[in-house]
Amino acid sequence: MLLSGCFYANTSQAPIATTYPYTEQQRMQAAHHWEVLARHEANNILQRERVRFRDLHITNSVNQDLHFYSGGEFERGFRTLLTSELVSRGANLTTVPTPNAANIHIGVEVVAHRDRSFIRPPTGAFTALTAGIAVATIPINRWAEPALGLIPAAIAADAVSGNWTHTGNEEVIITTQIIDGEHILYSSSNIYYINAGDRRQYAPHRVPRAPVTPSISITDSW
Repeated sequence: MLLSGCFYANTSQAPIATTYPYTEQQRMQAAHHWEVLARHEANNILQRERVRFRDLHITNSVNQDLHFYSGGEFERGFRTLLTSELVSRGANLTTVPTPNAANIHIGVEVVAHRDRSFIRPPTGAFTALTAGIAVATIPINRWAEPALGLIPAAIAADAVSGNWTHTGNEEVIITTQIIDGEHILYSSSNIYYINAGDRRQYAPHRVPRAPVTPSISITDSW
C-alpha cells in the first residue's frame, strides 16, 4: 500500500498502458440478429423529422465506380429486412431513385485483429472456477460418491452458460446513412463481434465480370 502511493511519483520513458472501463459488446451470429438491427435502425430513422416524410430509396451494394464489388450475404439480407421494417412502419420507399428521394446507404467494414494481447475473461470467471474446484473437493472427506460434488457446479454452469461467449478477433462495423445530395441527413454505426467462419457473410467479394467476346475487324485494304 505504501509503495502504491509512490507509483505516480516515478518517471517513465514511455506512456504506461492502461485499460478502458469494463464494457460489453454483442456478438452477431444469426439472421435474427440482423432483423433486430434492422428494427432498431428503422425506429431511429422514422424518429428523425428530416427524413420521416421523405421518399427513401435503399441503394444496392454494387460499387458504381469499380462495377465488380458486391456486399456479402449480410448486406443483401439486411437491406431486405430494413425495407420490410420501414414499409411496415409507414415509410415511403421507392424501388428506383427519384429526384426527391433521399438515398439510404449501408456500409459494412470487417475488422480482423492480428495481434491482440491478453483480454480479461468475463466478470466472475476466476471466482466461479475457484468455487467449482472447492465444491469438487467436498466429497473427498464427507460423501461416498465423489462425482456428486460436481452437481452444484454443473447446475450453476447451466444457469449462466448462455451469457458466456468468446471475444474473438473478428469484428464488424455496420453503418447506415441517409444522404440527400451532398447532405448527410442520418448516420448510425454499430459494432459487433462475429465468428471467424462468418467473415465472408460480411466482407465484400469480387463479382466475376461477364466474358468479353473477341471481335475481328474486316477490311478490304492491305
